[in-house]
Amino acid sequence: MIAFHFNLSPNPMKVALALEEMDLPYEAVPVDTRKGDQFATDYLRLNPNGKVPAIVDDGVTVFDSNAILLHLGEKTGRFLGYPGTAGRAELLSWLMFVASGVGPFSGQAVHFKHFTPEPVPYAQTRYGFEAGRHYGILDERLAERRFVLGEDYSIVDMAVWGWARMVPFILGDGAWDRFPNLKRQFDEISARPAAARVESFRQSHAGAFKPQMDDEARAVMFRHLQAA
Repeated sequence: MIAFHFNLSPNPMKVALALEEMDLPYEAVPVDTRKGDQFATDYLRLNPNGKVPAIVDDGVTVFDSNAILLHLGEKTGRFLGYPGTAGRAELLSWLMFVASGVGPFSGQAVHFKHFTPEPVPYAQTRYGFEAGRHYGILDERLAERRFVLGEDYSIVDMAVWGWARMVPFILGDGAWDRFPNLKRQFDEISARPAAARVESFRQSHAGAFKPQMDDEARAVMFRHLQAA
């Protein structure tokens, strides 16, 4: 049984999708980042970086959502895209594109758009632009492909889906109009039974997490405020 340490944010949800797609049994272990659970001593043993998600799979600990996707794909031999050296290189390139680009820029765009104590226009512009640029690259890629790696649905698409769910929140109302090919891919994945199970999972666990982003939550999540 896989222990899945999670909250309801984009990175854990793409792991939830992979677990559901791969029919892997798991135990859900909530980590409330607005209460500081991610900095508890026991959790830091799993992920010294104090972020979600992390899994423990038969005694093997894996943290970082994209590393978890790769681990699960290799464990099951499923959703890895095209075989062979060239196919693996393409898989790794696009998975790291999500890990190093889509996720970080989207996260910073959300932070500066929704959660800063006071507006920082330069940061809002920069991170909003870079997040949009990365989604634009995906949209162009998907103009001629059903999925990111081609006709085969893969862990890369799961990684993209986790963040694509949040495009209007990241970039504002009407943002989907800029990315019709990405929206088409997102809708196709969202219509899969596994994605429906993830949505049920989210709803069933919503009560496990603090809903308010209050001063206490900001102090825990944005620790630089304490050092200022």
